[in-house]
Amino acid sequence: AGNAATMAGNPDGVAVATVGYAVAYLYGVIGMLFFCLLALRYRRSDKDKPSPLVNRTIRVERDDSPLIGDIAETISGELKFSRLRRGESGPITRPRPTDRVNVDDLVTVVGTQDAVNQVIKALGHGSSHSLIEDRRYLDFRRITVSDPKLAGHTVAELGVDEKFGATISRVRRGDTDMVGTPDLVLQQGDRVRVVGPTSRMKEISKYFGDSSRGLSSINPVALGIGMAIGIIIGEWKFLTPTGATFSIGSAAGTLLVGLIFGKIGRIKGFVTALPFTATAVLAEFGLLVFLAQAGTKAGGQIANAFTGGDWWRILVTGFVITTIVGFGLYASMRWIVKMGGTRLSGLLGGAQTQPAVLAFANERTGADPRVALGYAMVYPVAMIGKIFVAQILGGL
Repeated sequence: AGNAATMAGNPDGVAVATVGYAVAYLYGVIGMLFFCLLALRYRRSDKDKPSPLVNRTIRVERDDSPLIGDIAETISGELKFSRLRRGESGPITRPRPTDRVNVDDLVTVVGTQDAVNQVIKALGHGSSHSLIEDRRYLDFRRITVSDPKLAGHTVAELGVDEKFGATISRVRRGDTDMVGTPDLVLQQGDRVRVVGPTSRMKEISKYFGDSSRGLSSINPVALGIGMAIGIIIGEWKFLTPTGATFSIGSAAGTLLVGLIFGKIGRIKGFVTALPFTATAVLAEFGLLVFLAQAGTKAGGQIANAFTGGDWWRILVTGFVITTIVGFGLYASMRWIVKMGGTRLSGLLGGAQTQPAVLAFANERTGADPRVALGYAMVYPVAMIGKIFVAQILGGL
């Protein structure tokens, strides 16, 4: 947006816009950090907070022998059946949707607390027995998905149940645990908790790769193509009603492509998503580069800004705009939309198109994925809107 004046036909646009940027930048960051901090103060009461995963062994009391698949369909929430024992001393097996459970059978379920409670209510009562401790028949292990051939496929597509008689009960991505539902798309670097026959655990580990290199492996082809497409989209010229043209910028373009690539995960044999750890490292490095560039750009013009007579008007205008936008978003999202504080902190950073606010929110929340979700929800629209307004103002 800083180049909008030049693009609108003003030859002095870059210098004037840069002076305004230098004066207003500091409070533009600090002001949004303040509202971000306000949002995070009530994040403990967030209603969209992911429920922690639990496992529980259930004693079946029903005498109508229901199918496990039918029980799973009646439960609202993420859930996985991981173990089944017939009676008190029978062998522990992997439950299948077509299996029926009878009175006094023991079944272990993994899922959110609410979903597990629903299963307990539907089948019987929670048992003091733990099928997890008996590892004679079925064992469990955390395995790293390091084989790039598996990345971008869903849990169901891997077919570990048919290949090894095993079940993926949980998937850990970064610090977040998820139930291994059939439609969950795996990424390279994910750690899957596999429940399978004790004699085949080494074979299962080899299948997934189970190498620490998968945590930080970067596909240079995917990264390069994604950045190239993002830059092309970002620099594409759009015509405004005033006759001027504008582009959304390479940052917004690459973000849009990244969102699409991350959603797709894989295009045939081409993996389009980066491992969580590698993404975190690149994000931190990119933030440092951005802050260094922004500080250098603003600092180089700060002397010129304060020697001119309009610096205080620019400062006050920037203060008013940032305060109105920050408070308006905070108030409307919290009290009208009832958005959780964690997601709102990311949304505030995205609305300001300010990675520093995103980094602050990630630091305070331990990189909670809801922060990035809130940021990505509004960043492209905010970037396009700001550029569009800057184009109009630059042409006045």
